[in-house]
Amino acid sequence: MKENKRIQAVLKLGSYLRTNFCSNDAETVDADLAHVMRKAEGSNSWFTAKELTHSLESWGELLTEKKLLEWLAAYDLSIADSKKILLILAGNIPLVGFHDLLVCYLSGHNTLVKLSSSDAHLLPFMVNKLNEFNPEDQNAVEFTDELVKEYDAVIATGSDNSARYFEHYFSKKPNIIRKNRNSVAVISGDETAEELHALGEDVFRYFGLGCRSVSKVYVPKGYDFDLLFKAVFPYSDLINFEKYSNNYDYNKAVYLMSEFKILDNGFLILKEDSSMSSPIGSLFYEFYDSKEQLLQELNSRKEEIQCVVAKDFLASEIDFGQTQKPGLSDYADDIDTLKFVLSL
Repeated sequence: MKENKRIQAVLKLGSYLRTNFCSNDAETVDADLAHVMRKAEGSNSWFTAKELTHSLESWGELLTEKKLLEWLAAYDLSIADSKKILLILAGNIPLVGFHDLLVCYLSGHNTLVKLSSSDAHLLPFMVNKLNEFNPEDQNAVEFTDELVKEYDAVIATGSDNSARYFEHYFSKKPNIIRKNRNSVAVISGDETAEELHALGEDVFRYFGLGCRSVSKVYVPKGYDFDLLFKAVFPYSDLINFEKYSNNYDYNKAVYLMSEFKILDNGFLILKEDSSMSSPIGSLFYEFYDSKEQLLQELNSRKEEIQCVVAKDFLASEIDFGQTQKPGLSDYADDIDTLKFVLSL
């Protein structure tokens, strides 16, 4: 696999990110990368320098020879014919669609990409870098805004509403259609302050806009929420970011006018709610009586859940603070996209 030119290009991209994106100081960043970061933030103010830094550095840490080859070792990358795969991408967090593109690129297929207007600069930059490192495959990835008619398979990510359209429109082609999902945390009451602080990373990273962001916690009856509030207080500077503050103020006003019972610490609203998806600045919670009852609840709603953060609760749980650090084999919705594209 080391002789595969696409693999080598991806490894060079990882090296580039690790070398040139080494701190928050823009002067240490490659000028081209710093420029595209400014463009990304200018077109989507949720993409702050801090969040862009996290995303790009995370990909630099993932795209090492050891991690990449260990991931790919489970697959046979030889394909009989190269197909054209259409990617319809979301734009809720920076580079949210890069894993899908990486899968298609490494599998040897060609990719036609419809970008979200919310994240229209970062992915073309990454593709330009791949083309620079592997000029022979410059046509492997194309971007389009046009109505696409010629393609062999599709991977589309969107809302529940758009998914219904995608399922109808792409029904005659092999497809993966992703809907809304959220992540949850299970709190037992025995967590350390450090673990609860780490949970703040799962809640607040990317302002809670990702499907891997924890939007709801399950807590035992009688739980002392002051433990959680104190542990996440270091994240309170979020309230100084205008868009977050505006959403927090709006949702708080709606809850108060509706006379909902809420808990509030000045930058995060806790509301008891059965829904999985909480608005920005809010975190829903629900009480549970027993482990057995909660396991049944989680299983019955598994199609709504991306990740479960817990400690010694589930075999497939994620440690506190780790939801926004997925590995290369952590596929969205637990659907192996690399296996899918290799089977075409």
